[in-house]
Amino acid sequence: MAGGKARSLLLIVSAQVLAMALWFSGTAAGPAMAREAPLPPGFLAWQTGAVQLGFVLGTLGSAALALPDRLDPRRLIAAASLLGAAANAAILLLPVGSPWAIAARAATGSALACVYPVGMKLAAGWAGRADAGLVVGLLVGGLTLGSASPHLVNALGGMDWRATVGAASAAGVAAAALVLCTRLGPGHAPAPPFRPGHALLLFRNRGTRLATLGYLGHMWEIYAMWAWVGAYLAASFAAAGRAEEPGLAALAAFAVMGAGAFGCIAGGLLADRIGKARLTIWAMAASGACCLLAGLAFGQAPAATVALCLVWGVAVVADSAQFSASVAEHAPPGLAGTMLTVQTCLGFALTLPAIHLVPWLAERAGWGWAFAALAVGPALGCAAMARLVPGEAGAPG
Repeated sequence: MAGGKARSLLLIVSAQVLAMALWFSGTAAGPAMAREAPLPPGFLAWQTGAVQLGFVLGTLGSAALALPDRLDPRRLIAAASLLGAAANAAILLLPVGSPWAIAARAATGSALACVYPVGMKLAAGWAGRADAGLVVGLLVGGLTLGSASPHLVNALGGMDWRATVGAASAAGVAAAALVLCTRLGPGHAPAPPFRPGHALLLFRNRGTRLATLGYLGHMWEIYAMWAWVGAYLAASFAAAGRAEEPGLAALAAFAVMGAGAFGCIAGGLLADRIGKARLTIWAMAASGACCLLAGLAFGQAPAATVALCLVWGVAVVADSAQFSASVAEHAPPGLAGTMLTVQTCLGFALTLPAIHLVPWLAERAGWGWAFAALAVGPALGCAAMARLVPGEAGAPG
């Protein structure tokens, strides 16, 4: 990569790592909150679910106004990162279990609606035909590492949930500073005159429609897995008679989620060689198999359970960037940001029922059935992406 391109991508990815720490800070802090004071029923699920809901509402507004294509993406990301940091930090001022904490998490999600998809557009401006998969893979790798980081703070910070939340907000402020130092890439296209109907073009174009359907199957699985893999590992360790102090489960959860960053980079390199649609099919087949095997691994030797989860952590996100890269490739000129925002809006709306379904099933039928229910998404996603393979841009003949 040329010096200016490499520098800008490094800054963009670093900003994503820092800003996305805001996403799971509430999820990582939840168990320590529960030990400190009684929590209302469903509070822990909504610690994550509220972020998803806020993100959906934020992306709806952003897409309707075409903000990612009308405003300088660097300033938009910086402002959103600061707003997200402030909303997240508000939890520190509230009593444990307060419903206003859920509202603060929703506000954090709304702010992140102008960080993640807009970061995709910013990175895509630097992507060429030969490395689009890798460039977007680097960005999603940053998102993955940032999302995992609160678990690391939990594991190393004495399990004080306030340290986890405070560190995430500080990271959001740092993200705003970094992204303002980037430059716009040569592929950054000016937006055409704004029309609300632009958002509907996602469904009228065959390429963006199929890539979005595949993305929906992927999203049914990934955030539910990320939200509950820590609880699954802790329960599995206990069932194996190896209940450890909470920091070990948090460290294992960080390793599982963090491994996805390597999956994103490897997936990006492979997608640029074999085609994006083929890569997504391979990754969803692997992650769907892990969904089904999670029940068999539950309660086994911790090393075996963690090994399966590490494979799952790589596979579950290796394809994520390629759905976005496919939409960016097929989007009308100047509308990539809006198309990506609509795509992510739909995907994150679907994560809400999945996130709430997993603990409900785990309580009634066990973790095996809870995670097996997530395999439906990858199966349907593979079917959609298989239709995109023959005519995929850049795919081998």
